[in-house]
Amino acid sequence: MSDLANRTLTIEKTFDAPVKLVWDAWTKSEHILKWWAPNGMDIKVIEHDFKVGGKWKYAMPMPDGNEFISEGIYKEIVEYKKIITSADFRPMTQDVELQTYFEEDGEKTKFTFSVIHSTPKYCKQQKEMGFYNGWGSAFERLEKVLESLQ
Repeated sequence: MSDLANRTLTIEKTFDAPVKLVWDAWTKSEHILKWWAPNGMDIKVIEHDFKVGGKWKYAMPMPDGNEFISEGIYKEIVEYKKIITSADFRPMTQDVELQTYFEEDGEKTKFTFSVIHSTPKYCKQQKEMGFYNGWGSAFERLEKVLESLQ
């Protein structure tokens, strides 16, 4: 689709950790608990069936007593290379696709995370709502988890 670039938000990072470690931190519940939410927030894993067609669902308790739910279904998994999943982050973001790519670079991992939105307008709203700050904060936490695992 010609408008794909206008519907996609991407974060690229290089983690100072081997690809297997980054993969494990991304795919294992005990690690996800430590980084998936922004700084100062907790998360609980309700469901984590890491296989194509498997469902994932996490809940983040909010200060007002409600829960922020993130969930999706894995569409494609290539071990140590990529994970494609549908995703809803209710109540803020719905019906997006997460594309996560892992590329081995010696003892480091090149990491590309993209979120594909249904329309360019929706993509722009998500960007303005703080996409880069929110995910950037989570990935900073992921970096710390990776350091602690080495």
